[in-house]
Amino acid sequence: MDHALDAERDAILAAMTPVVDGIAATFGPVCEAVLHDYRDPERSVVAVAGSVTGRKVGGAMSEIGMRVLAGGDGAGDELNYVTRTRDGGLLKSSTMVLRDSTGAVFGALCVNLDIGAVGAAHRLLGALAGAAPVPAEVPTTTFGNDIDSVVDALVDAHRSQQRGSWAELDRAERLELFGGLDARGVFAVRGAVEQVAGRLGISRASAYSYLSQARAAHDTSGGSA
Repeated sequence: MDHALDAERDAILAAMTPVVDGIAATFGPVCEAVLHDYRDPERSVVAVAGSVTGRKVGGAMSEIGMRVLAGGDGAGDELNYVTRTRDGGLLKSSTMVLRDSTGAVFGALCVNLDIGAVGAAHRLLGALAGAAPVPAEVPTTTFGNDIDSVVDALVDAHRSQQRGSWAELDRAERLELFGGLDARGVFAVRGAVEQVAGRLGISRASAYSYLSQARAAHDTSGGSA
């Protein structure tokens, strides 16, 4: 372990902590700022200001953080994306990765804005102006303070895109499920393979086998993480 590098990362996180408070104070109650240390995915939240998603210090990363982990040091900032919470709230968010002096990604600063009220005002003005609403498919994101709930939600989301139970899926569909979860960064989390196996009702060995096959198929097709 490089203690000097860890000390540098700790110093960057300490310097970013007042920025978290400043962002939330500037935008008011519709804003939440969250600082993540991805060295500990299950307790990645090290600072939070505001309360839009209910994040707490010591809470786990969201599936967005898993996606950053999956991207490794090639991960980039994701700015002004819109998601929907599981209780229906609409958010506009930005995730800005934190890098050390070697260029390695080790954390992120996330800003979430509750734009539900803005959307309601927009719909009202559109109705008054006689404009038809524009339908939009907004992905649902799970923001949980424990990593298990986030992994479970991702498994359920992928299963809902396929037909039937695990037993009804053919080999290609099973590999697609594991490949999709892997692309979302699920398996970067410690113990995720066992958790996914339990969720699907299959053995740990089967889960590892399908994950290995999915990764081999991905590499053969020339894809990149």
